[in-house]
Amino acid sequence: MTLDAVVVGSGPNGLSAAIELARNGHSVTVYEANTTIGGGCRSAELTLPGFVHDICSAFHPLGAASPFFRELDLSREGLEWIEPPAALAHPLDDGTAVLLERSIDATAANLGPDARAYRRLVAPLVPEWDHLAADALGPLIRIPRHPFVMARLGLPGVLPARALARIAFSGVRARALFAGLAAHSVLPLDAPLTASFGLMFAVATHVANWPLPRGGSQRIADALAARLRSLGGTIETGRHVGSLDEIGAARAYLCDVTPRQLEDIAGPRLSDGYRAKLHSFRYGPGVFKLDYAIDGPIPWRAKECLRAGTVHLGGTLDEIAESEAEIARGTPAERPFILVGQQSLFDPSRAPAGKHTVWAYCHIPNGSTFDMTERLEAQIERFAPGFRDRVLARSVMGPAEIHRHNENYIGGDIGGGANTLFQFMTRPFFRLDPYATSARDVYLCSSSAPPGGGVHGMCGYHAARSAMRHALR
Repeated sequence: MTLDAVVVGSGPNGLSAAIELARNGHSVTVYEANTTIGGGCRSAELTLPGFVHDICSAFHPLGAASPFFRELDLSREGLEWIEPPAALAHPLDDGTAVLLERSIDATAANLGPDARAYRRLVAPLVPEWDHLAADALGPLIRIPRHPFVMARLGLPGVLPARALARIAFSGVRARALFAGLAAHSVLPLDAPLTASFGLMFAVATHVANWPLPRGGSQRIADALAARLRSLGGTIETGRHVGSLDEIGAARAYLCDVTPRQLEDIAGPRLSDGYRAKLHSFRYGPGVFKLDYAIDGPIPWRAKECLRAGTVHLGGTLDEIAESEAEIARGTPAERPFILVGQQSLFDPSRAPAGKHTVWAYCHIPNGSTFDMTERLEAQIERFAPGFRDRVLARSVMGPAEIHRHNENYIGGDIGGGANTLFQFMTRPFFRLDPYATSARDVYLCSSSAPPGGGVHGMCGYHAARSAMRHALR
């Protein structure tokens, strides 16, 4: 029997593509090389029995705010979002911390002289989230459906984050907070477009917080898989696809892979010109990740950090900018910017009673073999003296280990490719339909297509819509 569609890869985008096809009446099967589904949405006991760690993604502002996920309402499959009291804490060397909360007023209240400037920059975008997401979480090279809303984001957002932070804010606290948000771009903060990352993360926080799924990020993938099966779709794990020719006939093949892998599995079906462009695709920096089992909460000097699910460590705007600039120069940062997750403070299912998990990573040059453990722990100790004394066990993953966990993470790049200005706007490269390839039956549905990295399913959703307009008409 010829299937309507085959999806290669069971990450959030692959599963989202399959769901969108299935709920429109198409027969679909998902093939996953690993024995567990989820791609970047998986959880496992990486340190000690009873300690559940998120292997990659952990907090999901775009997951809870994703138009596609909101439409699906995965609570019917048992997905439960937990909202920490504060989304984010950013400690400083004076022993205080800046908090990013769902409430704009609460956030502004701890920014001192920059309270009004923060409201002026962010508040107009929050009630427009649905319109903003409709345009920003899809192909960017098109006529926006809501041009005035996009202009409010795009005009300041096209600036380098360091420049916008200095223009918009006068104080250390607001500048530091914005720098940490913009550093999610995995670009030097003097690069164009990085301000848009800071703005999007701030706005998404005020729309949906930075929630975490009860029980681990694996629960997101499990809920998506349950929805797909309820629609008649099937999933086969342990099924590595070396070539599309291996998996039988289908009217459309949707690939939740990066350009390098797409050429490997679909090369003979693609034109020489398209394959040449795949070769020009640039991957971004990798990550170096530590997971801990600890005996008690992290001993933050700024106690308000215990209210936040995520903690950004890196100090001031200029310190964070220098850290990310070192990565861009191909050098591991001396004082890295670190994302820390303390999920077990708000989800007791993650660790035995009285114990806790810690999830932490920093950026590192793609494919680097440098061991960042000492530098990461020194930064944690800087803001939480005595942390090392609470460590019971540690899991260490450099770029090579990250890649082994997920073949899409080339050189440890968890974002599906570099977010340089041109590539971010046109990923994987300029095409009016970035999900379609030169082969009528082959589509790209991974984070290497718009809107890029993050657990939101929108790359898969848009790729499925493209396949239905063409191969599955």
